[in-house]
Amino acid sequence: MRISLWGTRGSLPNAGPETVRYGGNTACVEVRGKAGSLLILDAGTGIRRMGAQLSPDIQRIDVLLTHLHMDHIQGLGFFDPLYQPGLDVHVWGPASTTLDLRERLARYLSPPLFPVRLRELPCHLTLHDVPLGKFEIGEFEIVASLVCHPGPTVGYRITEEGESMAFLPDHEPALGVREFPGPPEWTSGFGLAEGVDLLIHDAQYSDAEYLEHVGWGHSSISQAVRFGVATGVGQLVTFHHDPAHDDSTLDRLLKAAKAECEGRLQLVAGLEGAKYALPEGTG
Repeated sequence: MRISLWGTRGSLPNAGPETVRYGGNTACVEVRGKAGSLLILDAGTGIRRMGAQLSPDIQRIDVLLTHLHMDHIQGLGFFDPLYQPGLDVHVWGPASTTLDLRERLARYLSPPLFPVRLRELPCHLTLHDVPLGKFEIGEFEIVASLVCHPGPTVGYRITEEGESMAFLPDHEPALGVREFPGPPEWTSGFGLAEGVDLLIHDAQYSDAEYLEHVGWGHSSISQAVRFGVATGVGQLVTFHHDPAHDDSTLDRLLKAAKAECEGRLQLVAGLEGAKYALPEGTG
């Protein structure tokens, strides 16, 4: 399993050009299987660059959306493969209590927000209300589960031949608990992350910033570390960086978090352009 980060921000950055090392695109992660299957996790602005470099020979693409907040779908309309006639494109994501995924996405991909409607796309587009539980795409076994974040939001666990990763880019497992992390059965996302080789997890805030944003659906980097330690992951990649955090701020937060880890897991910064190969680690 090969993993590439195409966008790691929680929103488009407002911290200036000094953010360039961590990147400025919003959430998008590419996952490649040994047999060639392609998964794209979320469709933030990073998906535009990712789509532009895809081989014209590719026959199927699966886009797995965690939720429909704008920073996770705002690149979808600019994803080149959607405009390739006949290309098999599958988009998976959560329905709401009243609308299926097609109806929810159509509110974005339609005027006045966007000039092209879903039904006008020339690719062969299939939309799936993502099932809660286990399903398969190509060589991947995938588990989707609802997680703690405003609106219908899922996290994903992806396994291939014993190698595993989890993707929880917008996640607030500390919300409403007296002590964090609590018991596994009461901790949001625990089953998705437990024992994975690589966890990509929300790490938007410092501890002080989190106290001012309780209930917004995001974690501090130290909460992400505690969650990773509790779930026994091998490697934790910080993600969903605050748009106001420049490179020096993110460096400082990561340094403090690494000291907190005390060797209990491998902590790395989520850098746009970073690549990982499981189970070997960073590529």
